[in-house]
Amino acid sequence: MRTLAVIPARLGATRLPRKPLRLLAGRPLVVQVWQRVKDAAVAERIVVATDSREVAEAAVAAGAEAMMTSPSHGSGTERVAEVAGQAEFSAFDVIVNIQGDEPFVSRRAIIESARLVGGSRFSIGTAAVIATPDILRDPNVVKVVAADDGRAMYFSRAAVPFLRDADDAELQRTCVWQHIGIYAYDRSALMRWVQLPPNPLERIERLEQLRPLLAGIPIGVTLIDEPVRPGIDTEEDLERANRNWTAFTTG
Repeated sequence: MRTLAVIPARLGATRLPRKPLRLLAGRPLVVQVWQRVKDAAVAERIVVATDSREVAEAAVAAGAEAMMTSPSHGSGTERVAEVAGQAEFSAFDVIVNIQGDEPFVSRRAIIESARLVGGSRFSIGTAAVIATPDILRDPNVVKVVAADDGRAMYFSRAAVPFLRDADDAELQRTCVWQHIGIYAYDRSALMRWVQLPPNPLERIERLEQLRPLLAGIPIGVTLIDEPVRPGIDTEEDLERANRNWTAFTTG
């Protein structure tokens, strides 16, 4: 299956101004994400999709392919869909969305998410890891509940599933999953997603993946046995990433 990777990168972040162009280990953040995806060698083409000429120029200067997209998009998914909808990408079967602020993205998460779609098991694929107790009730961490066949049943910022017996370590180890925000789609599911109206539960949770899920589009979840490394949303995140970059790239 031919795979296209798209990295949406919006310049207008508020918590970390000019985020895609902020430096991580001496290179723009968006370039480090592109390099990570390139090194993973899981996509035939990789496109940085942005609404900023500066971001596009930084990406191209590093050797990446970049495409200008509409500034009116409300989500990275919409930006990815604009790229995938171009005639030159019509032959790609699987489209993978890697967020532009995830320089620590797992190669295995990319591969396994795409494999869920490429194998025709699901229309959308994503990934998760076993959640640790300290993040179970953290609303900034998204949890996912999945069926026995890997189909996502619900995503939430709440503590799901609720552990009535909090000391049951075995249930917590196997049933509480932390969602990793990476998505693979087949073309029809991606285009249907962006045409759907927002769902009330999506608005309540502020989780866009609830839109296709609640519309009946199946989302497969692959469980990855790797530590989660956080993305970059704040100055503190960027400082931490710079401190840890050498250990990450040489580990």
